[in-house]
Amino acid sequence: MDDNKLRAQWLLEENTAFQGWGFSCLNGRWHHEKEKWDYIQIVRGYLKPEHMLLDMGTGGGEVLLTLGHPYHLTSVTESYPPNVDLCFQKLAPLGITVKQVTDDGYLPFEDHVFDFVINRHEFFVMSEVRRVLKPGGMFITQQVGGENIVDLSTALIPGFVNRFPAHTLKNNAEIIKSQGFEILLQDEAFLKLRFDDVGAIVYFAKACVWNFPDFSVQSCFRQLCGLQLELEEKGYLEYREHRFIIAAHKLTKP
Repeated sequence: MDDNKLRAQWLLEENTAFQGWGFSCLNGRWHHEKEKWDYIQIVRGYLKPEHMLLDMGTGGGEVLLTLGHPYHLTSVTESYPPNVDLCFQKLAPLGITVKQVTDDGYLPFEDHVFDFVINRHEFFVMSEVRRVLKPGGMFITQQVGGENIVDLSTALIPGFVNRFPAHTLKNNAEIIKSQGFEILLQDEAFLKLRFDDVGAIVYFAKACVWNFPDFSVQSCFRQLCGLQLELEEKGYLEYREHRFIIAAHKLTKP
């Protein structure tokens, strides 16, 4: 395929609207090595039907709704404007409380409201999590670690510098403990991620702006063409994902 056709194809991917946090349009175009843990099953193991639940950074509620928790006991936060609109359209009519977050360091809730706070791939400030949790409350987070797809970012973005090298299981566990929590479970994994076409990388890079600062097809066209050549030689493009999970409960006394 010549450069003009590649450019046109990749521009279509770049301009495809991104909503929710499911990446369903990439099904069959990328392949994730699975974590050895199951986030949903871990949450279910601690979650009780009577709990007041908060899901931080819910996306479009894709993961939250699989829990089947009573809607009137459920609240969510979201900051990405298209997803905020989606939450108000999809979750609010069910009776779920939806709050837009504009300040990453503040949760728009009163003190000691929730029995359980869950967080899948969302930024958090632990002092805020502690504030909104009742004594004895649970916090479970699965995070995208600081080494996530740094190899792809480096290949795609000229002069890329990793801004989050300290975002590791060890460092986050220490922060959580320092806020008066006991760690009940922790694990970390480095996993393979394969792409079957460069267009899928374009869509992914456009959505994950923190990993691909100032990305565009136009500015990164030479790098994309390099990935296309590698794909044609190998039949796939492979990178490294970084994940960790922590489950902790707030001590009744510091």
